[in-house]
Amino acid sequence: MAPTKEHLAQRAVTLRDLHRPGDPVVLPTVWDAWSANLAVDAGFAALTVGSHPVADSVGKPDGEGMAFDDLLARVAQITAAVAVPVSVDVESGYGEPAQRLIEGLLGVGAVGFNIEDTVHREGKRLRSVQEHADLIGRLRAAADTAGVHVVINARTDLFLRKDGDEGSRVDRAIARLRAAAEAGADVLYPVGHHDAATLRRLTSELPLPVNAIAAPDRADPALFGPLGVARISFGPYWQAALSARSREILQRWH
Repeated sequence: MAPTKEHLAQRAVTLRDLHRPGDPVVLPTVWDAWSANLAVDAGFAALTVGSHPVADSVGKPDGEGMAFDDLLARVAQITAAVAVPVSVDVESGYGEPAQRLIEGLLGVGAVGFNIEDTVHREGKRLRSVQEHADLIGRLRAAADTAGVHVVINARTDLFLRKDGDEGSRVDRAIARLRAAAEAGADVLYPVGHHDAATLRRLTSELPLPVNAIAAPDRADPALFGPLGVARISFGPYWQAALSARSREILQRWH
């Protein structure tokens, strides 16, 4: 049975309230019902669906190599399998209008999403600060119209892309994410592996909860809270760790 608007609204509030700077929520990055059930059975209170692991699981390239409808079909399988809030990486938006993105996500039971500033369908160009903020504003308005405070995780790829001068990159990322916050984001995601000083600066100077990425088999879970992080996700790294272990197991039989 499809979730009601009231049920979705409550799940969205639950997801938003899990973000506590200094006491980060860990959202394992899943890609199918099997991985989602593993994470929930291990005790995690919410999940995020990663574009890269989902694409790998169906033999498509990351960077919007899947169609948005194909992603929604996979998300529907995940939300049907677990009873926790689910957020979804929608990359740069698949070229879809804001209303279509929000309606599609709510229609399959998701109550949050990541939106990044690399436009994959246009030569991987970087949106301007205002362009990205305007998109977030349209997404917030569409969610308001739908009656659910969908949790918007605004991501910048400045660090991944090594965009521009390194000396000003943190300043530019902060300016970009502050604009996203003013436009209606709930969480800010300066994706990349940062040293402690950089991460502390980001969490101190940004006005909303900050998402950090971690490799679950290598990173120290105790590191992030003291640096002010509010959310931790795994990107493609949990799937990669499972792949490495699986190769070890299979090699014994080859």
